Amino acid sequence: MPPFRPARALAVALLAVLLGALLPATAAQAASRTVQGGRLDWGIKSSFQSYVTGPIAHGSWNLTGGAATVGGSQFRFHSATGSYDPASGAFTAGFSGGVHFTGHRKPDGSNELDLTISRPTVRIQGGGGTLYADMVSKDRGTGRVTSAAQVPLAALGLSGIDMRGGSTPVALNNVPATLTSQGAKSFAGYYTAGTPLDPVSLSVDTSAPAGKPAASKSPGKPSGGAKPKETAGRIEDGAVDWGVRRTFREYVTGSIGQGRWTLAGGAQDGGALFRFPKGQGTYDAKEQTLAAAFAGSVRFTGADGLDLTLSRFSVGLKAGRGTLSADVRTKGDTRKAAPLITFTAEDFAPKDGLAVLTEAPAKLTADGAKAFGSLYRAGTAMDPVSLAVALDAKAKLPALPDLGSDPAPAAQPSDTPGPKTTAAAASVASAADKGSSTGFYLTVGAAAVLAAAAGGVLFLVRRGRSTPGSRS
Repeated sequence: MPPFRPARALAVALLAVLLGALLPATAAQAASRTVQGGRLDWGIKSSFQSYVTGPIAHGSWNLTGGAATVGGSQFRFHSATGSYDPASGAFTAGFSGGVHFTGHRKPDGSNELDLTISRPTVRIQGGGGTLYADMVSKDRGTGRVTSAAQVPLAALGLSGIDMRGGSTPVALNNVPATLTSQGAKSFAGYYTAGTPLDPVSLSVDTSAPAGKPAASKSPGKPSGGAKPKETAGRIEDGAVDWGVRRTFREYVTGSIGQGRWTLAGGAQDGGALFRFPKGQGTYDAKEQTLAAAFAGSVRFTGADGLDLTLSRFSVGLKAGRGTLSADVRTKGDTRKAAPLITFTAEDFAPKDGLAVLTEAPAKLTADGAKAFGSLYRAGTAMDPVSLAVALDAKAKLPALPDLGSDPAPAAQPSDTPGPKTTAAAASVASAADKGSSTGFYLTVGAAAVLAAAAGGVLFLVRRGRSTPGSRS
C-alpha cells in the first residue's frame, strides 16, 4: 500500500468525527424558535377611524379581548404566539384582542356599519408577508352579516428587510400594508383592493424550543385526584382587572393632561387594564356571592393639579350584580371604600376550582363621579371589569396580556436599493438566547477546526504524492 494512504485515511476519519460533532450544533442553531409574548400596533386605517366617529357615520369603536390604544390612532394587540425560523426567516405570530366599529345608527337601534377585526396574525415567508384577521362585517348594501376566520386582510411590504438571523425580540417598524381583494370583501365594501392601510409595527419575544418534559412518576397517587372545593368559604386567590376608562388614560398621558400613572402595592399593568391581585375574602358558589379585597393601587397625576389615587379595591357580588369600590385620595382628601362602578355578573359559577367573569360592562356611580371631580356623570360607561377567584389552591388565574420585551430600534422597510436590514439586528439577546448564541459560536469554532482539518487532509495528500517512491 502506498505510504500516504494510511495518513489520508486517518484524516478522513477525523473529518467524519468533526462533521458528526458539528451537525447537531448546526441543527440546533437552525431549529425553529417559539414566539411567546409581544404586541402588534396597527391603526387599521386612520381615515376610517375618523369616518366612523365623524359627523357622517356618528359612530364609535370599542376594544375587546384586552386590546389597548397606543399613540394617536393605533390599536395594540397583545400576547403573541407562533414560531420563527432564523435560518429561513419564516415567521408566524398571532395576537389577541380586537376592535369593533359601529356607525350609521338606524331607527330600530341597529347599525348599518358594523365591523369587527380581531386576532391579527402576521405570516412572513420567502420575502413576502400577509396580515390575517378574524372578520365580522355587515355589507353596506344588503346588510348581510358575514363572519370569517383568518382572512388575508393586508399584504405587507417587506422591501429591504431580511428576516433571517434575528435574535429576540424580533421587531419590525412601520411596515407598509395594502388591502387585499379578500380583505376588501370582508371590509364590507368600504374600500377596494389595493387601498393603502396604516403601517404595521410589531415586536415579539422568541425562545429556543424546550425539550420534552420527562413523564412524572408518582407511585400510589390516585388517578382521578381530589375534586376542587367549590362550596362557600375562603377564596385561595383572586384578581380584578380594570382599566378605569380608556379615554381618561389617554387624557392623562396626552398633550392636555401631560401626566402619567404609577402603580404600587403589587398592581400590574396589562396595557389596556390594571390588575389588582392577591384577592382575599369569601365566596359562596351556590349563591354566587362574593366579598373580596385586593392589593395594589394606581395613581394618576398631571396638569392642572390632577392627583388621583385609587387603592384598597374591593368587590361585592350579590344577585347577579357587582360593585367595585376603592379608597379614593384626591389632593390630600381620602374617602374610604367609595363605590366606583357597578356591573352585571349573572353567571359567576365556578369551573375546575375557578370562577371567572370576563369584560363585564360597567357604569360609573354617583360616588365614582365625585372621585373623578365631576369629569364624568353618574351612569357613564367605564372600562369593563374582569374578575377571577380561585377556590382551589391549584387553580391558576387567567394570564395578563403579554406585551413582550421592550424592543431595541426596530428594523424598518426600505424602498431604496442596497443591503437588507436583518429583522432584529439591533435587538438585544435575552437570557433565553444566550444558549443559542453560544451554540452559534461553537459552530463557528467547529467550522474553523473543520477547515483546518480539511487543510491537513490536503497537506497529507499532497505530501504523500510528492514522496519519492509513492507511485503505484
